[in-house]
Amino acid sequence: MRLDGNAALITGAARGIGRAQAVRFAEEGADLILVDRCAAVQHSTTPGATSADLAETVRQVEALGRRAIAAVADVRDQEALDAAVARGVRELGRLDIVCATAGISSSGPADTMPAEVWQTMLDVNLTGVWKTCKAAIPHMINADQGGSIILVSSIAGLRGLVGVGHYTAAKHGVVGLMRSLAKELAPHRIRVNTVHPANTRTDMVQNPATMRTFVPGVAEPTQAQFEAAAQTMHLLPVPLLDPRDVANASLFLASDEARYITGATLPVDAGHCAR
Repeated sequence: MRLDGNAALITGAARGIGRAQAVRFAEEGADLILVDRCAAVQHSTTPGATSADLAETVRQVEALGRRAIAAVADVRDQEALDAAVARGVRELGRLDIVCATAGISSSGPADTMPAEVWQTMLDVNLTGVWKTCKAAIPHMINADQGGSIILVSSIAGLRGLVGVGHYTAAKHGVVGLMRSLAKELAPHRIRVNTVHPANTRTDMVQNPATMRTFVPGVAEPTQAQFEAAAQTMHLLPVPLLDPRDVANASLFLASDEARYITGATLPVDAGHCAR
């Protein structure tokens, strides 16, 4: 019960890493504000989640005896985010933890990428993180109880990756935002850190368009071909992480076990950054 009595906001909560964070936090005693767009994003290869996916996350949280306040909102929409967070805080009475997890994927050479593909990536994966923080931080400051903000970046936030320059730029930007927020919010005892997953078993990675980028020249890669290629990016003998691995790292940063950790980048990458 490391988060007993706490309330956490999670974006991208309908599935994948966001759902894993929600369930893991609920297991440790937190109540949840769960936000997801529940629809595909134009110019993204990540399939859209659905309202049924978000309802399933709510079901899993409530099955653990915790409360879940769900809202359909796009992280690019400040007004919708503000309303979702305000409602959640009103119903749960507090906000202690924020996980800015929502994100999309797409690929292509930076020099030939259409401007709208570039802009959509930054709007969701960087500006959406800032807007999430903007919606949440006033509630945390006003409560004067401290707290923890976890921004989900990527190994692409620590290294340059080929064919995803827009994604890499956005995820590096998340690190810069984290470092500034860590300094700005330290007087309020609000810690801010980033988590950097490697390839994780989610729809962001396991979709036909993304799988093809791992196996160039193969029109329809098999799961075995894809995993063999993904394995080459890691030191440890594992092709894909489980979302719960990222959720466990997030739980650590959210808990009092990390009470003096702020401004840090935490890779959860099977050794990718050490290659």
